[in-house]
Amino acid sequence: MNTETLRGLAHLARLEFDPAREEQMLKDLNGILDWVAQLEKVDTEGVAPLVHLSHEINVLRDDVAHNTISHQEGLKNAPRKDTDYFRVPKVLD
Repeated sequence: MNTETLRGLAHLARLEFDPAREEQMLKDLNGILDWVAQLEKVDTEGVAPLVHLSHEINVLRDDVAHNTISHQEGLKNAPRKDTDYFRVPKVLD
């Protein structure tokens, strides 16, 4: 990896960084590529691809709907509220 390639990648990724940090970025990218090259040397012949980290399937609790607080209790500590709703600042023009 050289400086031209780094600048080309930065342009494609729409990244901007300080030219003074170019050398550090180049060093970091080369470190990542060296690590990937080490992984390519590992013999994976006969190793099945890992699809899931666990053999457990759908170990989930049952959903049980229940009211923990009433509507009025939920609005009680709201900083701004209307009769039945929370009031929030407008986020769209």
